[in-house]
Amino acid sequence: MKILVINAGSSSLKYQLFDMESGDVLVKGLCERIGSGGEITHKRPNSEPYKTEAEFPTHEEALAMVLDLLVSKEYGFIESIDEIDAVGHRIAHGGEKYKQSTPIDDEVIAYLETIVPINPLHGPPAIKGMKACKRLMGNVPQVGVFDTSFYSNMEDFRTIYPIPYELYEQYKIRRYGFHGTSHRYVSAKAAEIVGKPIEELKIVTCHLGNGSSITAVDKGIAIDTSMGFTPQEGVPMGTRSGSIDPTVIPYIMKATNMNADEIEDLLNRKSGLLGVSGISNDNRNVAKAANEGNYRAGLAIKMLINSIKKIVGSYVAELNGIDVLVFTAGIGENDKNLRQKVCADMDFFGIKIDEELNNKGEINISAKDAKVQTLVIPTDEEYMIALDTAKFCKE
Repeated sequence: MKILVINAGSSSLKYQLFDMESGDVLVKGLCERIGSGGEITHKRPNSEPYKTEAEFPTHEEALAMVLDLLVSKEYGFIESIDEIDAVGHRIAHGGEKYKQSTPIDDEVIAYLETIVPINPLHGPPAIKGMKACKRLMGNVPQVGVFDTSFYSNMEDFRTIYPIPYELYEQYKIRRYGFHGTSHRYVSAKAAEIVGKPIEELKIVTCHLGNGSSITAVDKGIAIDTSMGFTPQEGVPMGTRSGSIDPTVIPYIMKATNMNADEIEDLLNRKSGLLGVSGISNDNRNVAKAANEGNYRAGLAIKMLINSIKKIVGSYVAELNGIDVLVFTAGIGENDKNLRQKVCADMDFFGIKIDEELNNKGEINISAKDAKVQTLVIPTDEEYMIALDTAKFCKE
């Protein structure tokens, strides 16, 4: 069985073709600058990437080129598009309706269009990707895998904001949570690594990248997460502020005469590591400047570490304990110094890492006398999407 996984962004389209019998990635790639020129990078295992400029006015042209490359004698891996059994789509937001992965039809697309106002960044490109697949691939089954679905079992006192309840009833303003596919994958992988059923474990997973979120997982069920109504809430991120006093927003608007769109741009694209450091949204660049003595860069890194520690600590309280702490995604997997500082002085919780194992980049970085297993697990959202999609093909 071959599954094509699509992750459509506002001006990009990532793809991977999986052989589900072996679990291997046959081909993967990225279309960039859709709508303003275009460039595609396409790679098969054990071969040099094929990279070229191309015209992608819309996601449909990008997908058409992807399909051409997949059947290309020189760069492809299949002889016909008919060999693709199904397409799995990463969809950030399923609203309140879709609480698990779901086959895509006109009804699903119509609902997703109704929730674009609460998902303006990720919703439209995902819908474009689904429609393009339908036009170009006919009746090939499509499955939507929703980042929000992992949080569908969160209790209402953790999802409802302390604002007038009518705003939830009328506009569905509540906490939804994001990065759920990543947290679901690494929490299951963590149970496998420690050799215990996930139903016996209390796990905190830290997905730390340009966008970051932390999730508390009890017996395999997500009970709380740091992101909320949008992927803005939680820890400081590359360009996003994370959680702030909400009164800061009207204060800035009055002081600067900014409108709502400008405030949204400020908080989403000019804040976080970039806003505090004034250097970069890339954690590596900010950390380098901090090590060289740049005060604002050092401040940004300290704020990030402190925020992660506070949220991890609060989730240990909610879980009434912790068995496994997981670091994943770009920063979580690669920044050994951040992992060391987050885990420092957490002995009371039983969290203690071995600095040598941490520096080597081992999967299990726990100290021998640690009560909590601390793991570094590369995330694989695409494989999780492929697995969910394959289940529907077998049913």
